Amino acid sequence: MTVTLSGEREVTRAERPSPASPDAMPRVFSVSELTREIKALLEESFSSVWVSGEISNLHRHSSGHTYLTLKDSGSQIRGVIWRTSSARVRFRPEDGMEVIVQGRLAVYEPRGEYQLVIGTMEPKGFGAQQLALEQLKRKLQSEGLFESARKRSLPFLPRKIAIVTSPTGAALRDVLRVLFRRLPNARVSVVPARVQGEGAAIEVSRGIAVANDISDIDVVIVARGGGSSEDLSAFNEEIVVRAIAGSRVPVISAVGHEVDVTLSDLVSDRRAQTPTEAAEIVVPDRAVLAQTLEDRTRALLAAVRNGLDRRRSSLDAIARSQALRSPVDRIRAQQQALDEWSARLMSTMRLRLQRLLEATRVVAARIESMSPLRVLERGFSLTLKDGRIVRQASELRAGDCVRTLLMTGTFVATVTEVDVDAAHGGVGNRQRGET
Repeated sequence: MTVTLSGEREVTRAERPSPASPDAMPRVFSVSELTREIKALLEESFSSVWVSGEISNLHRHSSGHTYLTLKDSGSQIRGVIWRTSSARVRFRPEDGMEVIVQGRLAVYEPRGEYQLVIGTMEPKGFGAQQLALEQLKRKLQSEGLFESARKRSLPFLPRKIAIVTSPTGAALRDVLRVLFRRLPNARVSVVPARVQGEGAAIEVSRGIAVANDISDIDVVIVARGGGSSEDLSAFNEEIVVRAIAGSRVPVISAVGHEVDVTLSDLVSDRRAQTPTEAAEIVVPDRAVLAQTLEDRTRALLAAVRNGLDRRRSSLDAIARSQALRSPVDRIRAQQQALDEWSARLMSTMRLRLQRLLEATRVVAARIESMSPLRVLERGFSLTLKDGRIVRQASELRAGDCVRTLLMTGTFVATVTEVDVDAAHGGVGNRQRGET
């Protein structure tokens, strides 16, 4: 830890305590008295010092005060940044950060501890303003405010344009000159705001809000001419970035020159390298617009003519077709084809019926040949018992009543004798009964 003293004074011999004589009584200090003596000595001798070190144990209290420890490889010292001094620290201190601070030594009497009351703080090897800008950029980027997906398209021909800028600056003159040259009847509303110095960020953000409240507004241009990084610092303020992100209409950022890139440029829906380019982006050139309309009108008329010509050719081809020249011939041709199909169908049906009749005759002949009547014609008879045909003598008993069918007629008889074995040429087994 390196310490440079400012306002040091040499302690003269007269101020140094003289050695006590053997007979003199030594002064006995109370703790409070000794602490006050030390406090007075330290705070007077180290009323302004510059200290470099590494931040550790950083704690931000709800009161707004920040407590920390500054350390190096050999020692450490407690430090505090009062809430009233926090505004002078342009970046957000973090543990592990190498810094250079300016402050004074103070003694906290209740504990008898000394600490460094920090008034200003700078990051070591890096400007505080630049560090604060990088920290804010990372924060806003993590929220997605710079994503291309959230950027909106600009209207082709805006009804009304709002310009947030200084009413006396060159940027406004450049924008208006180009706007009215390209589109003389453009409707423009100017929202005055300081674009540089203390309070500029608040005025620009308020101007964006005012522009959003204007009726029929379609796009907002936030414009400022070139300048140093300090001149453009208002457009790196969080309040301006969030005002652009919250706009209900697209915003064009036209701040500085081509090499200047601010956070407002990153969050806006479209970035213009200069205010002049913003005017060229927001409205089309009247002459170019008129030429474009003329070209598109000619192209449309040509397309209509070509379409009509194609349809006219199609109608002519249809009119020349055989079907339209003689529709009766086409109908008769269809009738002739129908007659031919009808004749073929009738011929096919006749052939199928003939084949079915022939098959029916064959089946009928087979059935007739198997008829019992054919057997009776050859001299055989058919005997029935109880309505069933008797095939074997063993089915009968003496005394059974049977009906016999002949070629012509029937008769009824009573069985008097049954010879079971007569068919084999033997005497048989005869059964007799009474008649």
